[in-house]
Amino acid sequence: MVKDKSSGLTLASSVYEAIRLDIIEGNCRPGEKLQFDFLRDRYNVGISPIREALSRLHADGWVVREEQRGFRVAEISKDELLELVRTRVLIEGLAVREAIAAADIAAEEQLVLAFHRLSKHHRHLPGDERTRNLEWEKRHREFHMALVAGCRLKWVIQYCGQLFDVAERYRFLAATVYPERKEKGEHREIVDAYLAGEPGQVEALLAQHYQTTVDIILRSRAGQTMVPGT
Repeated sequence: MVKDKSSGLTLASSVYEAIRLDIIEGNCRPGEKLQFDFLRDRYNVGISPIREALSRLHADGWVVREEQRGFRVAEISKDELLELVRTRVLIEGLAVREAIAAADIAAEEQLVLAFHRLSKHHRHLPGDERTRNLEWEKRHREFHMALVAGCRLKWVIQYCGQLFDVAERYRFLAATVYPERKEKGEHREIVDAYLAGEPGQVEALLAQHYQTTVDIILRSRAGQTMVPGT
């Protein structure tokens, strides 16, 4: 089994993660055909690990297989975005209820720490409101995963992570026109409700938090194709 020396993953797994990240970050655009020659040159690997990676990406919904025509990046749609947000609120709301009921002090401390670390960074690089701050992106994911970690349900936590990544794809596609918003305040309200032991309030705040993002994304995509369900 051949492994990527830098990541320790099998080559197929390494290519899978690389393509998935390119899809999430918008480097591979919705509907774009994934040519084997292009992928081989971009990731510097052979055809076999690329085929395996694409099959896994197809199974996970990141790419679609077209009969006799190869693979394309999965399209985006308004319908999927709205369903995604509703699913996140339902699943994360359940996780938060379980976490608060467990009264895990360590989980609470990790959430407070994750919020503190996130609050130290700005979404964009200083002086450049069009360039994403990768440290903020990292801390943002850590915050949302810390919010559900206390539920102690590994499959729920794993699914929350998958949903977060799909949501990031939509957010990154709107990143160049992303307006300023008071996200630090939104995150603080979520933490305060969690620490106060109010799962219903956390769920309501999450729904509002995600809907604000949806509204920004839809405004940014106005006049652009989002199929089906535009």
